Formats: sequence, C-alpha cells, structure tokens
Amino acid sequence: MAAKAKATAPVPAGELTPRQKKRKETIKLMKRNYELYFFLLPAVVFIALFMYAPLYGLQIAFKTYRTGDGIWGSPWVGLYWFEQFFNSPRSWQIIGNTLTISIYSLVVSFPFPIILAIILNYIKNLKFKRFSQTVTYMPYFISTVVLVGMMELFFSPSSGFINTIIKMFGGEAIYFMGEPKYFQHMYVWSGLWQSIGYSSIIYIAALSGVSPELHESAVIDGANILQRIWHIDIPSIMPTMVILLILSLGNIMNVGYEKVYLMQNDMTTNVSEVISTYVYKIGLVNAQFSFSTAIGLMNNVVNFIVLVIANTTANKIFGSGLW
Repeated sequence: MAAKAKATAPVPAGELTPRQKKRKETIKLMKRNYELYFFLLPAVVFIALFMYAPLYGLQIAFKTYRTGDGIWGSPWVGLYWFEQFFNSPRSWQIIGNTLTISIYSLVVSFPFPIILAIILNYIKNLKFKRFSQTVTYMPYFISTVVLVGMMELFFSPSSGFINTIIKMFGGEAIYFMGEPKYFQHMYVWSGLWQSIGYSSIIYIAALSGVSPELHESAVIDGANILQRIWHIDIPSIMPTMVILLILSLGNIMNVGYEKVYLMQNDMTTNVSEVISTYVYKIGLVNAQFSFSTAIGLMNNVVNFIVLVIANTTANKIFGSGLW
C-alpha cells in the first residue's frame, strides 16, 4: 500500500513529472541531432503518403462502390462482400492454393540460405568465397518477366534443354509449364534459385559477428566443423533466424501475383490461382472494386493475426521477437 501511495503521490508545484522530464530530454536530443531527423523525413513522408494515406480507401470493402458517387457517397453494405467471397465455390480452393504455395516456399526458402551462409563462412580461399557469393546472389537481380521467360525456354517440350536431356535417355518430352502437378514445384524451386544468395547475406553478416575465440576454444577442445556449427554458429545467429522467420510468417498469405500470373495458363489455373491474382482479376480486370478490396483486407488481417501469434510464440520459446 505504501509503495502504491508513493507511486501515486502528487508532484510538488514547479517540479516536472517523470514523463515530462523524459519528454523534455527527448526534445533536447532531437534538437541536438536535427540533421539525422532531417534525413529521416523523406522516409516518413513516403510511408505516410503511400502506406497510411491509402488506408482511407479500405472503407469501400464495406460499401458498394460506385465511381459516380465516390467513396463517401457509395452505400454501406456491411460484410456483404466478405460473405460473397466465402460463399463462392472457388474461395476455399484459392485460399488452399495460396497457403500451399506459401508454406511450401517457406519450408524450402528458409533453411537453404542459412546452409549456404554457413558453407560460405567456412571457405578459406577469399577469392573463391567472393566469386561463389557473387554467383549465388546475381540471379536475384533478374526481373520476374525474364525469369519466367527463361523457364519457358529451358522447359520447352520442343526446344528446351531439360526435355532434350530427357529424350536422350529415352523418355518423352514433358510440358512442365502446362502440367498442374509441376506448377508449385516450378514456382518454389525457381524462387529459391533466384533468392538464395541474396537471402544468405543477412546470415553471413550475422556469422561475421561470431567471436573467433569461441571457435579457437572449440578447436582446442577437439570439436570438428559440424560440432562448431551446431554449438557456436547456430546459437549465435538464432535471434536473426527467429526475426526473419517471424517476418516470413507475417506474409504467409502473400504470394506475389507477378510470377504466378505470368506462369499461369488455362491448364494450371486450378492449382495456381491465389488470392493476389484473384484480387487483380476481380478488381482491375472486372472492376469489382469493393469485392477485391474486401478480399485484400481479409488477407492482410489474417497476416497480422499470424504475425502476432508468431511473435508471441517466439518470445515465449526463444526469448526474442519483433517486439
């Protein structure tokens, strides 16, 4: 009771409260480092204009948007568009395709950059190490359109070198881009090839901060490379791994529509139609703005919930998270 009374005791006249003192110190710090805040200003303006200002338009997910009436003049319909989506025969197929591709991509793309970073970290020849790192991250700068075009050429049933090799061994040509059973594999593994080198840079940076003394002590104790990796490197980069995993889980429902849309054709639509491509077709092609906004809003709400759950779980298990 005494502690509570002390905490809630009134502040003498003329004396600042702890909150006011902290605010005053913050203002002094900002004035002292105003140049840094000036450089930060463009990023703040960019985020405000292109990230937060468009949230004003989310209200059309609860309206029947009419161009002539505008956003404010369009009539409210509540959760009508959400009900329309979940009652449509394709909704669960689209959600299933999205989750399948996203989880498959996460399972494949999360561990391989870590493995590559550890391998590069133990290469002693600096020239070969730099060459290997450059070769692995160069595909990241290939545009999505060019990547899909390369896949069309490489896996072409008539002139692609993959099918040429298959024919050399007596097999029959396969139309990989037109077979539904190959679509998800093509999408995920081509994405891994493109991003593995770039994604490994963060882990390479984290591994560079591991104290050499730990490895020296482990070598003296007779630890081999695998033991050093398991007991020194992995625990050292665990916080980085946890944060990147949380960020990946926060985008579990986001499958970039560009690559999926370019790879799609009439034969693979049943396994390739994801939420992002469906929103694009419904919203921009068919001009059903309220319907597409409702689907996109639902998608982002699910991502936010998964992000919060993943962060809470990580804090409990690993003791670290985004917040």
